[in-house]
Amino acid sequence: MAILKWFPSQGAPHVFALHKPVSTIGNALGNDVCVKGERVSATHAQVLFDGRDFNLEEVDKQGDILINGKKKRRARLVHGDRLTLGDAELAFSMFDEPRAAPRPEGAAPVARSSMSDTQLWAATQSIAGLRKLYEFSEKAMTLKSVDEVLESMLDTIIDVTGAEKGLILLLDETAEPEPKADSGNGVSSAPPSAGASKLRLRAARNVKREAVAESTISDSIVQRVLSTGRPVIVSDALTDNEFSSSESVLALQLSSVMCAPLVASGHVTGVLYVGNDRVKGLFLRSQLDVLTIFGAQASLILQNAFLLSTLRADKEKLAAELKDKKFGEIIGVCPSMQEVFRKLQKVASADNISVLITGETGTGKELIAHEIHRRSSRANSPFVVVNCGAIPENLIESELFGHVKGAFTGAIASRPGKFQVADKGTLFLDEIGELPLNLQVKLLRALQERVVYRVGDSKPEKVDIRIVAATNRVLEDEIRGGRFREDLYYRLNVVNLYLPPLRDRGDDVLIIAKALLSKHASEMDSHVQGFAPQALAAIKKYSWPGNIRQLENRLKKALVLCDRSLLGPEDLDLGAGAESPILPLEKAKEEFQRKYVLEVLERNNGNRTQTARDLGVDPRTIFRYLEREQNPLPPGGAGGENKAD
Repeated sequence: MAILKWFPSQGAPHVFALHKPVSTIGNALGNDVCVKGERVSATHAQVLFDGRDFNLEEVDKQGDILINGKKKRRARLVHGDRLTLGDAELAFSMFDEPRAAPRPEGAAPVARSSMSDTQLWAATQSIAGLRKLYEFSEKAMTLKSVDEVLESMLDTIIDVTGAEKGLILLLDETAEPEPKADSGNGVSSAPPSAGASKLRLRAARNVKREAVAESTISDSIVQRVLSTGRPVIVSDALTDNEFSSSESVLALQLSSVMCAPLVASGHVTGVLYVGNDRVKGLFLRSQLDVLTIFGAQASLILQNAFLLSTLRADKEKLAAELKDKKFGEIIGVCPSMQEVFRKLQKVASADNISVLITGETGTGKELIAHEIHRRSSRANSPFVVVNCGAIPENLIESELFGHVKGAFTGAIASRPGKFQVADKGTLFLDEIGELPLNLQVKLLRALQERVVYRVGDSKPEKVDIRIVAATNRVLEDEIRGGRFREDLYYRLNVVNLYLPPLRDRGDDVLIIAKALLSKHASEMDSHVQGFAPQALAAIKKYSWPGNIRQLENRLKKALVLCDRSLLGPEDLDLGAGAESPILPLEKAKEEFQRKYVLEVLERNNGNRTQTARDLGVDPRTIFRYLEREQNPLPPGGAGGENKAD
């Protein structure tokens, strides 16, 4: 290998290998040949190698160049030439030479190093390659698109290998690959063929970072790498025993090529391809090692880039879908939720009509109540929430209607109740089924007369409010049990909105899970990007007895504890055994009929005759289902009851 030897005024000579098509000389640190001198320019000159000759050319017109004592602007270099650049002295040699390892002054002599300049250069290149890989890894984390990652990767590869051009080809992930045979090195691969995955050119650039044509690729070399899963180096393609007869090599007049596989999960997913068309014998085995190591690590970075790109696309798709699937802050596309939205839109404008929202705990009843308020003419007035099950019985009257000073021990000042605070707005009575009977009487009077009395006061106060109530109890059962007043029930249940449980809403659970993940991951600054496919399957199979509230709590816990970018079933406590038990067919049929009868009964506001008419059954059947709801049969009793039916 050709070298330039610089002789500083003090110290030992410095040897520089000329291994690139263009090697720059100057006193700036970024030069390939860095020499010091007062009259040496930042980039003084350059050496060009065209495959046969080394030619010296000036770069800085103000810099002096002497070759063997004669002033030159450009010249062809021959072995033994002496160069003077400014005040720096150099010598050109066509051959590298062994050199002694430096030793401190006064130290004992050491054996002459057996490492040649070529070996030292190779070691230096390996270290430089690893450093470039580290720099690329850091940069890749800041790049947003896969194309940017690919271009940055290719620029780094060209820089590390000293190539003139490079290309990245990836197997098309949308095509169906044929079965692949093991190549013997733990990597499954097969050459592309009809019906198999097709290679796509994803990036192609030269040393100047300009685009190059795909026609510069040797198909035979690429096919070899794909079929074996091993890297290939062809230092001189035209004289190589294996590839010299290749049509693509002959047509392209290739000189030097390296090609390394990109491997993911044990399968070849593409290749890194670099080449020099003018420089024979440039690439060395050490450079192929650097390219192979770089390719192995780059494959992982590329996998993450594709994953993040997919997740970003999914997030954008989800945001677009939610525009059509959201009703205010409520998400739902199943028929039962669409029916809720249809009713809600109509009832919201009639802002003097009371609404009763029913459904299991955690189905989003407060969201529905808030949406009714937001779409009504009272939207600019207060929306006041009262949880009837969370207030002690001895304080709930004061909480609802207020009190005057001295009305009871601790009443040190007069205070308005929730009715007064909600004046001109909406009062949401959550868990209305928990309200004590004595308060139900006072609430009924307040609703009928639109007048309230503070505790300890006889002066009436008029209020203009809309009542929206919610409960997870079956109020008809509470009425039959004497725990809820029937007249209050009919006062509240002017319009009924029944929210179906999450397990009956089909794919809504997946849409809601993705929306909640996106929301809370941003709020909690979590690194989690999405769900693994197994997690989505587990979410859909689980019955979610706690409905949306349970799903949201599981997601928050997973975002805090998960160390991966994708949530798995175990992160959501949905591993083996979390699925609903499989019931015998007869039992499942009976359970479905029971739930369906109760659902239709709910939709008919408890009217059993209308429910029987809608279902086409005898009214006594409805009574039997209600009796079973109140008095569940002991194990094994269902069979006898079925026979009686």
